[in-house]
Amino acid sequence: MILGIVALCVYLVDQIAKVLVVANLYEGQRVQVLGQLLQFNFVKNPGAAFSIGSGSTWIFSIVGVGVLGFVIWYAPRIRSTAWAVLFGLLLGGLLGNLTDRLFREPGFGVGHVVDFLQIPLLPAIFNLADVAIVSSMALFLILTIRGVGLDGKRPAEAEEEVVEGVLEPEADASPVADASPVADASPVADASAEQARPDEKPQP
Repeated sequence: MILGIVALCVYLVDQIAKVLVVANLYEGQRVQVLGQLLQFNFVKNPGAAFSIGSGSTWIFSIVGVGVLGFVIWYAPRIRSTAWAVLFGLLLGGLLGNLTDRLFREPGFGVGHVVDFLQIPLLPAIFNLADVAIVSSMALFLILTIRGVGLDGKRPAEAEEEVVEGVLEPEADASPVADASPVADASPVADASAEQARPDEKPQP
């Protein structure tokens, strides 16, 4: 559920932003948003994220479809909120750029991705889908370093559960062990002792 909501939000925000950019800016136009810190620079990117691999759009379209299929196939295994957010960011970003490659000019599968964000720290121009994809990679590194699994648990917590699962049956079996057969056999022993003294007569 969380994965789907995050992916949908990322996809919608990315596509709406691209529609607004195409409608209000011409290709190559620069608009200062936060001075030199952040600018809008509208370009059409035939390559991958951050304008890498220009001229190989169809290859990235195929790769995008493959990764998209993997994310959808792997999604049911996720039990962690953090991992769900990670895959939601990745899925939404992939869908955003893949939509451009499939349905924008110059044609199906080779469409150019709309990029418009530029900051001084990066020489490339990117879009919100790229931001979501990079954010998912950063979150992946954090979760991996911390050892958080897809179920949201760390290895130490998983080992504790295994140990508890092993010890609990022994604890449950202890009452059975306490029920000693010696105690249950005592009435039988008393009866046999009485039969062993048949000559004894009751005192008047």
